[in-house]
Amino acid sequence: MTFLKKSIILKQLMEKNLVVLYKNQPAIIVQVESDKFVVSYCSQPATSTGKKAVYSEQKVREKDIIPLHPKTVKSLEAVLNFSNDKIGQQLSETYELLQSDESTATEPISLNDIAELTFGSFEPEQSWFLYNSLINSFEFEQSQDELKNRNLVFIPRTQEQIQQLKQKEYEKNNAAQIRTEFIQRLKNKQLDLPNDSKYMGEVEAFALCKTDKSKTLQEANLKQTIEAAHKLLIETGIWNITKNPFPTRFGFSFESAKEGLGAMPEEKRFVVPGIAYAIDNEHSTDPDDAVSFDGEYLWVHIADPASSVAPDSSIDVAARNRGTTLYIPEGASRMLCENCLEDYALGLRENSKALSFKIKLDEESQIDDCEVLKTCVNVKCITYAQAQEQKDSAELKPLFEIARKNKERREKNNAVTIQMPEVDIIVDKETKKVSIEPSSRFESNEMVAELMIITGEAAARFAFKNKLPFPYVSQESPSFPENVPEGYAGSFAKIKCMRKRSVGITPAPHAGLGVSFYSQVTSPLRRYSDLIAHQQLRAFIDGKRVMQKDEMLEKVAAGDAASIAARKVSRLSETHWKLIYLLQNPEKTYEAYCIDIRGSEFQFLIPELDMQTTLKAVSAKLNDKLVLKATNIDIPNQTADFIPV
Repeated sequence: MTFLKKSIILKQLMEKNLVVLYKNQPAIIVQVESDKFVVSYCSQPATSTGKKAVYSEQKVREKDIIPLHPKTVKSLEAVLNFSNDKIGQQLSETYELLQSDESTATEPISLNDIAELTFGSFEPEQSWFLYNSLINSFEFEQSQDELKNRNLVFIPRTQEQIQQLKQKEYEKNNAAQIRTEFIQRLKNKQLDLPNDSKYMGEVEAFALCKTDKSKTLQEANLKQTIEAAHKLLIETGIWNITKNPFPTRFGFSFESAKEGLGAMPEEKRFVVPGIAYAIDNEHSTDPDDAVSFDGEYLWVHIADPASSVAPDSSIDVAARNRGTTLYIPEGASRMLCENCLEDYALGLRENSKALSFKIKLDEESQIDDCEVLKTCVNVKCITYAQAQEQKDSAELKPLFEIARKNKERREKNNAVTIQMPEVDIIVDKETKKVSIEPSSRFESNEMVAELMIITGEAAARFAFKNKLPFPYVSQESPSFPENVPEGYAGSFAKIKCMRKRSVGITPAPHAGLGVSFYSQVTSPLRRYSDLIAHQQLRAFIDGKRVMQKDEMLEKVAAGDAASIAARKVSRLSETHWKLIYLLQNPEKTYEAYCIDIRGSEFQFLIPELDMQTTLKAVSAKLNDKLVLKATNIDIPNQTADFIPV
C-alpha cells in the first residue's frame, strides 16, 4: 500500500494548482510563499436559484492542508464538477475484490490504491469526488491515526459493521414509519427484542425517576405513572422482575463512595492496655466499635475516620450527600470508600487507631465522668454468638453486668422496650434466589446496644460540660393507653404512640431510651451525624477551631435528610425482595398474629417475613393466630394480598 511520507508531501506542495484538502473541503494551491501557501476554495456553493459559486483565498501553513493528488489540475471547478453515477457500485466491487484476498480484507489501503483498483487510473480531477465518496461509503472507514499524520488511508469495514451502518441509515430515512410500528408493538406488549430495547430507554428513565414524563407512554396511550412504567418494562421483557429500581429512583448509587481517605495520619495516641472486643454479626465487614473494662473504667473505642476527613472537604461533602451507608439486600453502598475499612475499621489490623471514650460509672451504671482520647488499641473481632459463649469470661462478664445495670437504670426512667421480629434477607447475586431468615438475637446483642447507649449519653454529657456545640438527639415522651396488650399487639400499640426523634443543638431528654442527654457517636464509618460529632470532639481535644452551632446544625440537617431517604430506600428494597420471595415460594404458608383492630379491618403481623397485612372477612381478637398464604403479588406497586388457609 502506498502512503506518502512528510518529505514527499512538502515537495509536492511546492507546485501550484495541486488539489488539496483544506478544512475537509477541496482547494487548490494558487501561490507558494516559502513555508506558506495561498489556497483557493469555494466559500459559498452555487444554488439552484441561479446564484453563482463564490471563491475565496486563504494563506495557510503546510499542516493545514493535505494533498489529494500528486498532479496539478486546470481549475478548482474541474474538481468540484467531476461526477460519476456508478461510484457506489464501483466501490462495492473494489471492496469485494479486497475481500476475496484474505491478506487485504482488513488491511489499510491508500486513496491512490483504491483509485487504481476502482478506475484503473487516477486523475487529479477525480480525487475529491473519490475521497468524498469513500468517507460517505458503507464499505470503507477513514483511518484517523493516519489522518493525524496527514495520510489519506482507508480501512475496509467488516460485514457486521456495514450492516449496522445500513440499518442506521435505514432507520434515519424511515424514522416515522419505524416509530409507528414500534408504538404498535408496545401497545400489544410484544416487542422485538433486543432490537426494540433502544427505543425503551426513555421509558426506563421515567420508571427510574430520571425524567418527569414519558413521550413514548403518551404516544402509546399508556398510563404515565412510575408503577405503570415499571410493570410495562417487566411485561415487555426489558426488565427482569427482580430488578430493584428504588435506589436509583431516590438518587442513590449501588456503589460505595470512591474517593480514598488515604492512610491514617501519624499523631500522638494513648496506647490502651489489654484487649478490646469488636462484637458484631458474622456477616459484618466494617466493625466500627470495640469495648473493654479495665476494672475501673469502661472503654468504648470507635473507628476514627474523622482523623482524615476534614470538615467541608470533598470526602466530607460526599458523605453528607449520602447521609449514611445504604444497606439493601443486594449489599452495602458505603458512605465512605470501601478500601478505607482496612485502615479505619477496628480489629482488621494488629493495632487499631480509635477515638476512645474512657467512662467512669457508679454502682448503678450512672456516668460519673467521661474522657475522650485518641488511642491505639489491640482489638479482637468476635461474633455475637461467640460473645454469648464467653459471657462468663473475665473479660466479658463485667461488660454484661454493666449493660444489665444500665438497662435497669433506664427502665426506672421509663425507657420504652419494644420487641418486634427482625429478619435477614439474602439475595443470591447470580440466581437472584431469595432466602429470609430470622435475625439471630443473643443477650450479647443487648449488651453491645446498652454500651453504645452509655457512650452516646457520655459523649453528650462531655460536650455539654465543655460547652461544645454538638448534635444532641432527643425524643419526647409517648402517651400510652392505660391497658397495653401483651405480645406483638402490645409492641405495635407502643410503636404507634412513639414520637419522632429530633436532632438539635440544645440537649433534651431522650424519653424512648430513658436518658437525660444523648447523641449518636458510635458509627462514624456509617452515619454522617456521627462523623460530624467526631470532627467536633477531635477539634476540641486538639485545641482547634470547632464548628459553631448554626454551621454544625446545617450540616447535620443535610446529612439527616439524606439518611432519612436512605432508610426509606432500604425499606422499599426489603419489601421488593420479600415480594420476590413470595413469588418464588407460591405454596408456602405463614403464621400471622392480629396486632390491631380498626372497625371491620384486622391488621396482622407475619413474623417470619416481618410483614403486615390487613384482612376484612375474618373474626379475631388481639394476638390471635391465623395461617395465611400470599396471592395477587404486585411487584411494581409493592403489594400482596394474604388469605387464610
